[in-house]
Amino acid sequence: MEQLPGLPPAAFDKQDRSPDAKFYAFPRFVTHIDDGAIAAVTGVYRDLFPAGGAILDLMSSWVSHLPEEISYASVVGHGMNAEELAANPRFSKWFVQDLNLDPILPLDDAMFDGAGLCVSVQYLQRPVEVFREAARVLRPGAPFVVSFSNRCFPTKAVAIWQSLSGPDQQWLVGSYLRAAGFAAVAEHAFTPPHGDPLWVVAGTR
Repeated sequence: MEQLPGLPPAAFDKQDRSPDAKFYAFPRFVTHIDDGAIAAVTGVYRDLFPAGGAILDLMSSWVSHLPEEISYASVVGHGMNAEELAANPRFSKWFVQDLNLDPILPLDDAMFDGAGLCVSVQYLQRPVEVFREAARVLRPGAPFVVSFSNRCFPTKAVAIWQSLSGPDQQWLVGSYLRAAGFAAVAEHAFTPPHGDPLWVVAGTR
């Protein structure tokens, strides 16, 4: 399907067209943003995700950046490397799936009270389809929080992402959310004088 009206299919091409599963076959036990940006993500989650709720962490790894002092009924993780996901202590369960090949989540309708996608949206070649799936599995009124910085694996980030800077990337993510049916789309920026910037776009199911 067309991801956004007016954008050519080549907008979602990648320099490295080899299977993503090959690229993510080996675990990377690192964080992809610095401590300040992590704290900003955690603060947004603290504000928007309800304590005791069920949370979905899309395109995740061995750490979820959820606030340590808050308990959730469940945290379901998704990612591309089983070793990373298995090492995440917050997950109640997890699954591996290449969303660029299959964007349909193996999850029931309306089962989550919040969902996050941290520093990975730039790799999605079918973002609107994935975001529609996020909307499907969220309960009415639940937030979907998408955050990103200025770091990426450039050979795996889609072409349109690499042609834009942070504020324009926020516009792009907001367009994904609106196209997928999310409401009350809001943007937040954390741009310290030193360290990693962080941009957040959140919408409501």
